[in-house]
Amino acid sequence: MKSFSAFLDEAGRCWPGHRPVPGKKPYSPGSCVKEEREGDAGGADNPVFTKPKMMKVKKEAYEADDGALTQEQIEQIEEVAAWQRKEGKSESGGLNRKGIESYRRENPGSKLSMAVTTKPSKLKPGSKAANRRKSFCARMGGMKRRLTSAKTARDPDSRINKALRKWNC
Repeated sequence: MKSFSAFLDEAGRCWPGHRPVPGKKPYSPGSCVKEEREGDAGGADNPVFTKPKMMKVKKEAYEADDGALTQEQIEQIEEVAAWQRKEGKSESGGLNRKGIESYRRENPGSKLSMAVTTKPSKLKPGSKAANRRKSFCARMGGMKRRLTSAKTARDPDSRINKALRKWNC
């Protein structure tokens, strides 16, 4: 039976297209760098997308001859999942049903579920929903105290205050 470290050595310590940096601790920030291929200088003949997380582009779109995308290549650009766009987000904070469904499609095995918006007085003490709400409120309350500025903590439209309101914290 293989040891865990032997398995990791075989699987590789970096993402595809990256190589390990000698002398860096494995799995630490900066331990992998992108491998440069010939012609990957990012010059005028190489289209560069500044927001890779915002769009998924098929391989052909990167291989434009003159550095400009053709109409055919533009059509190949896939849309971003709803959970990352406005239509998947709720005005009152968090994700709506469409956003949660798109997140689950992109991340198989995810257990992401809707917020517990029921008033605490209507929840049965010790129920699954009551425990989720209690845990969320404790976690987010701690984040609000420690990780936000005084201005953000007072702002009623900040993401953290919207979330706490939605969960009836």
